[in-house]
Amino acid sequence: MGRIGAPHGVRGWVRVVSDTDPPENILAYRPWLVGDIEMDPVEGQRSGKALIARLGGCDDRDAAADLVGKPIAVQRGQLPPPRADELYWVDLEGLAVRTLDGVELGRVSHLLPTGANDVLVVQGERERLLPFVWDQVVRDVDFGQGLILVDWDPDF
Repeated sequence: MGRIGAPHGVRGWVRVVSDTDPPENILAYRPWLVGDIEMDPVEGQRSGKALIARLGGCDDRDAAADLVGKPIAVQRGQLPPPRADELYWVDLEGLAVRTLDGVELGRVSHLLPTGANDVLVVQGERERLLPFVWDQVVRDVDFGQGLILVDWDPDF
């Protein structure tokens, strides 16, 4: 969902780097798993271009500094089900990737956001970066078989 950024002020507030769209949506989820600790965002708001939050149990700058860089996650049950035309990135991680010609490229390690489109990072005999573009590159995602079928030159 995001990660904790730098402390903001002296009363335990932190900057929040959100991967939700729009970024403020992260504030609607409770509780957060910050690293491996369950914490509730007590308050949160925009501060200029930044998103800031005060977490329960984080009452001063030192406590906020201890959280810097920790990932923010939520339980899967807290998320709305994806629409028919949507996928959660986490559901793609670990899936096998195969070309239309049957060449196994590896498995999805993670995804990267870019300005143009998201990118599948595929780990196999070497790392490949495949643009997640429906119909052009990604032809099918079959969760039952744990497979993403792609139109991709294995030499690229």
